[in-house]
Amino acid sequence: MSLWIKENCVSFFQLFCIKVIKTGRVPQHIAFIMDGNRRYAKKNSVDKSTGHHKGFDKLSETLKWCLDLGIPEVTVYAFSIENFKRSKEEVDALMELAREKFQNLLDEIDQIDEWGVRVHVAGRLSLLPEHLRSLVSKVMLATKDNNRLCLNIAYAYTGRDEISRAASRIIDGVKENKISPENIDEELISQSLDLGEPELLVRTSGEVRLSDFMLWQISNTVLYFTDVLWPEFTIWNLLAAIIHFQRNAPPIKAEDTNETAHEKKEFLKYLEQRRAQELTKYIS
Repeated sequence: MSLWIKENCVSFFQLFCIKVIKTGRVPQHIAFIMDGNRRYAKKNSVDKSTGHHKGFDKLSETLKWCLDLGIPEVTVYAFSIENFKRSKEEVDALMELAREKFQNLLDEIDQIDEWGVRVHVAGRLSLLPEHLRSLVSKVMLATKDNNRLCLNIAYAYTGRDEISRAASRIIDGVKENKISPENIDEELISQSLDLGEPELLVRTSGEVRLSDFMLWQISNTVLYFTDVLWPEFTIWNLLAAIIHFQRNAPPIKAEDTNETAHEKKEFLKYLEQRRAQELTKYIS
């Protein structure tokens, strides 16, 4: 049984409700700010580490719900660069939790491949402990060919840092004659970021701010805020968010077909090669 995708967590009636929801438009990319683990721990008189473990368990359930809904891309905000300012005890516990879960993923890689889940960790990986950086790189390379569901994990991440790193990549591309300065536009910047644009963003715990998450990407994103703490998030909360999306979603964008598209595609291939080389470097 997979620890990353929780099976048997959907009842017959819930599956029926999922089918009803799927008769309408379902977001192709949904993002979660998984907020409330520490408040859950305080509410239930357990330590913070237990709260974070409960948060991961909820993620494994949510991924199964998203698979059942046919959502092909999920992004979760797991650890902000700002979180490094928390107590050493809590940061160390979070790093250990990440190490344990990514190792679990490698241990059950056959099951992950069967589910078709590709894992992409977005953020400044150089800030992570060396052993975790290596493990994360192995996970990304091991799952890179899976295509049923892409799970983006924002770890050691902030939106502003993501934008600054994208700008650095584009500058390097210009210096190496991979892209012409006149072809730098909003679309190219978007495609140079770690994360794509979500159609729906859900934040739990009652907070109604973005906390430096996907700042560039959400100009057309439907936002949904709920008071429920992340470990207490249920399939009904998810379905309510999707109904909210169906009522408020903007029209689907047309694909870009301008004459500079070829050069942009070549530049994106260059970026992918750079990222692959970086992952290989972290493993070695």
